[in-house]
Amino acid sequence: MYVVTAGDSARACPSCGVFATRLKDYRTTRPRHLPCGGRPVSIRWRKARWRCTEPACPRGSFTEAIRAVPAGMRTTTALRQAAGAAVCDGSRTVVQAGRDLHLSWPIVQHCFEDYAAKALPETPPATEAIGIDETRRGTPALQPPARPRPSVAARHASPMPPGP
Repeated sequence: MYVVTAGDSARACPSCGVFATRLKDYRTTRPRHLPCGGRPVSIRWRKARWRCTEPACPRGSFTEAIRAVPAGMRTTTALRQAAGAAVCDGSRTVVQAGRDLHLSWPIVQHCFEDYAAKALPETPPATEAIGIDETRRGTPALQPPARPRPSVAARHASPMPPGP
Protein backbone atom coordinates (compact mmCIF):
# COMPACT_ATOMS: atom_id res chain seq x y z
CA MET A 1 0.00 0.00 0.00
CA TYR A 2 1.38 3.38 -0.99
CA VAL A 3 0.39 6.44 1.06
CA VAL A 4 0.70 10.13 0.24
CA THR A 5 -0.28 12.83 2.75
CA ALA A 6 -3.05 15.08 1.46
CA GLY A 7 -3.98 17.01 4.63
CA ASP A 8 -2.66 20.53 5.16
CA SER A 9 -2.25 19.92 8.90
CA ALA A 10 0.65 17.55 8.17
CA ARG A 11 2.81 20.45 7.01
CA ALA A 12 2.41 22.52 10.19
CA CYS A 13 5.73 23.01 12.01
CA PRO A 14 5.73 21.03 15.28
CA SER A 15 7.73 23.78 17.05
CA CYS A 16 5.96 27.00 16.07
CA GLY A 17 2.78 25.82 14.29
CA VAL A 18 3.34 27.87 11.12
CA PHE A 19 2.33 26.12 7.90
CA ALA A 20 5.38 25.47 5.77
CA THR A 21 5.43 26.55 2.14
CA ARG A 22 8.93 25.50 1.08
CA LEU A 23 9.49 21.86 0.23
CA LYS A 24 12.95 20.50 1.04
CA ASP A 25 12.73 16.92 -0.25
CA TYR A 26 10.82 13.63 0.10
CA ARG A 27 11.43 10.61 2.33
CA THR A 28 9.89 7.16 2.00
CA THR A 29 9.16 5.41 5.28
CA ARG A 30 7.74 1.97 5.96
CA PRO A 31 5.70 2.13 9.19
CA ARG A 32 4.53 -1.24 10.47
CA HIS A 33 0.80 -1.84 10.77
CA LEU A 34 -1.58 -4.51 12.05
CA PRO A 35 -1.86 -7.64 9.93
CA CYS A 36 -5.02 -7.93 7.86
CA GLY A 37 -6.58 -11.37 7.45
CA GLY A 38 -3.54 -12.98 9.03
CA ARG A 39 -1.21 -11.50 6.42
CA PRO A 40 1.26 -8.67 7.01
CA VAL A 41 0.42 -5.23 5.64
CA SER A 42 3.22 -3.36 3.89
CA ILE A 43 2.91 0.42 3.91
CA ARG A 44 5.19 2.80 2.02
CA TRP A 45 4.60 6.42 2.91
CA ARG A 46 6.21 9.07 0.75
CA LYS A 47 6.21 12.03 3.06
CA ALA A 48 7.52 15.49 2.39
CA ARG A 49 10.27 17.18 4.32
CA TRP A 50 9.47 20.85 4.79
CA ARG A 51 11.52 23.95 5.65
CA CYS A 52 10.12 26.14 8.38
CA THR A 53 10.14 29.73 7.11
CA GLU A 54 9.45 31.35 10.49
CA PRO A 55 12.63 33.29 11.44
CA ALA A 56 12.05 32.92 15.21
CA CYS A 57 11.58 29.11 14.98
CA PRO A 58 14.59 27.05 16.13
CA ARG A 59 13.63 24.11 13.90
CA GLY A 60 15.05 24.22 10.40
CA SER A 61 13.14 21.40 8.77
CA PHE A 62 10.67 18.67 9.66
CA THR A 63 8.84 15.78 8.04
CA GLU A 64 5.10 15.37 7.79
CA ALA A 65 3.35 13.68 10.66
CA ILE A 66 -0.24 12.50 11.03
CA ARG A 67 -2.20 11.13 13.98
CA ALA A 68 -1.99 7.54 12.67
CA VAL A 69 1.83 7.71 12.53
CA PRO A 70 3.21 10.32 14.96
CA ALA A 71 6.56 11.97 14.34
CA GLY A 72 9.50 9.68 15.02
CA MET A 73 7.38 6.51 15.22
CA ARG A 74 7.99 3.48 13.04
CA THR A 75 4.70 1.82 13.96
CA THR A 76 1.13 2.95 13.47
CA THR A 77 -1.04 4.06 16.36
CA ALA A 78 -3.38 1.12 15.70
CA LEU A 79 -0.53 -1.39 16.05
CA ARG A 80 0.68 0.23 19.28
CA GLN A 81 -2.87 0.25 20.66
CA ALA A 82 -3.31 -3.44 19.78
CA ALA A 83 -0.01 -4.35 21.47
CA GLY A 84 -1.01 -2.54 24.68
CA ALA A 85 -4.48 -4.10 24.65
CA ALA A 86 -3.05 -7.59 24.08
CA VAL A 87 -1.04 -7.33 27.29
CA CYS A 88 -3.52 -5.36 29.40
CA ASP A 89 -6.86 -6.81 28.29
CA GLY A 90 -5.83 -9.96 26.44
CA SER A 91 -3.92 -11.61 29.31
CA ARG A 92 -0.80 -12.06 27.21
CA THR A 93 2.73 -11.52 28.35
CA VAL A 94 4.85 -8.83 26.74
CA VAL A 95 6.87 -11.54 25.01
CA GLN A 96 3.75 -13.26 23.60
CA ALA A 97 2.29 -10.00 22.29
CA GLY A 98 5.63 -9.08 20.73
CA ARG A 99 5.89 -12.45 19.03
CA ASP A 100 2.32 -12.30 17.70
CA LEU A 101 2.59 -8.72 16.41
CA HIS A 102 6.27 -8.92 15.32
CA LEU A 103 7.43 -6.21 17.73
CA SER A 104 10.37 -6.09 20.10
CA TRP A 105 10.01 -6.42 23.86
CA PRO A 106 10.80 -2.73 24.64
CA ILE A 107 8.23 -1.49 22.12
CA VAL A 108 5.47 -3.74 23.50
CA GLN A 109 6.37 -2.79 27.08
CA HIS A 110 6.12 0.91 26.18
CA CYS A 111 2.78 0.29 24.41
CA PHE A 112 1.50 -1.52 27.50
CA GLU A 113 2.55 1.36 29.77
CA ASP A 114 0.81 3.90 27.51
CA TYR A 115 -2.35 1.78 27.31
CA ALA A 116 -2.44 1.19 31.08
CA ALA A 117 -1.91 4.91 31.79
CA LYS A 118 -5.03 5.68 29.75
CA ALA A 119 -7.09 2.81 31.22
CA LEU A 120 -6.24 3.32 34.91
CA PRO A 121 -7.56 6.25 36.96
CA GLU A 122 -5.26 9.19 37.61
CA THR A 123 -5.29 8.57 41.36
CA PRO A 124 -6.07 5.10 42.71
CA PRO A 125 -8.99 4.79 45.12
CA ALA A 126 -8.20 4.96 48.83
CA THR A 127 -7.79 1.63 50.61
CA GLU A 128 -10.01 1.19 53.66
CA ALA A 129 -8.27 -1.81 55.18
CA ILE A 130 -5.28 -3.95 54.41
CA GLY A 131 -5.64 -7.63 55.24
CA ILE A 132 -3.27 -10.53 55.48
CA ASP A 133 -2.76 -12.50 52.33
CA GLU A 134 -5.20 -15.43 52.35
CA THR A 135 -3.01 -17.51 50.05
CA ARG A 136 -0.06 -17.52 52.40
CA ARG A 137 1.22 -20.99 53.09
CA GLY A 138 1.28 -22.12 56.70
CA THR A 139 0.02 -20.31 59.74
CA PRO A 140 0.08 -16.53 60.00
CA ALA A 141 3.21 -15.16 61.62
CA LEU A 142 1.24 -13.18 64.21
CA GLN A 143 -0.58 -16.16 65.72
CA PRO A 144 1.16 -18.88 67.75
CA PRO A 145 0.74 -22.42 66.43
CA ALA A 146 -2.22 -24.40 67.81
CA ARG A 147 0.03 -27.06 69.38
CA PRO A 148 3.79 -27.17 69.80
CA ARG A 149 5.55 -29.13 67.10
CA PRO A 150 8.45 -31.38 67.95
CA SER A 151 11.73 -30.41 66.38
CA VAL A 152 13.11 -32.33 63.42
CA ALA A 153 15.85 -33.84 65.59
CA ALA A 154 13.31 -35.03 68.18
CA ARG A 155 11.12 -36.69 65.52
CA HIS A 156 14.00 -38.66 63.96
CA ALA A 157 16.00 -39.45 67.06
CA SER A 158 16.33 -43.12 67.99
CA PRO A 159 16.05 -44.04 71.63
CA MET A 160 19.43 -44.00 73.30
CA PRO A 161 20.56 -47.26 74.95
CA PRO A 162 20.97 -46.98 78.70
CA GLY A 163 24.47 -46.07 79.81
CA PRO A 164 26.90 -48.43 81.78
